[in-house]
Amino acid sequence: MLDYRFPTALQMVLSVAMAEQLGKRSTSAILAYGLEANPSFIRKLMVPLTRDGIIVSTLGRTGSIHLGRPAAEITLRDIYTSVIEDKKLWASRPDVAPRCLVSANLCWYFKSIAEEAEEASLKVLETRTVADALAELKKHDTSSCDELPDLEIEDLCKRTR
Repeated sequence: MLDYRFPTALQMVLSVAMAEQLGKRSTSAILAYGLEANPSFIRKLMVPLTRDGIIVSTLGRTGSIHLGRPAAEITLRDIYTSVIEDKKLWASRPDVAPRCLVSANLCWYFKSIAEEAEEASLKVLETRTVADALAELKKHDTSSCDELPDLEIEDLCKRTR
């Protein structure tokens, strides 16, 4: 089963950063619309991102979501570890009866490879910040999309019905 928490959270944080740069308001409804995601999934991902200080949100009719610290201080590793928590990149098979050389040793061998791959991935994510990612997206943009639509919650509700 594919896990979409990290790419969705990354898109959320980048969208919030973009909205801040443009002086626009960002809400869970706007994020859900932009990501074509279920609003409850967006709110679920906001919990660890808020807990870890990556985003902050204010409640109420004029509430909005903002970055919890400058975009240049939030690494992609921060986002990944926030929403993935303790789930490993690759899960090893449960211990198997030691019937041969392979089955007797594969568990520890696979775990060591998986740990090495995970650490390599985390090192790559650690070298990139939200500010870097947003700059790279802008530099290579071929979409000719509006940077951020001027949508209010009422407009979003009408579009999702």
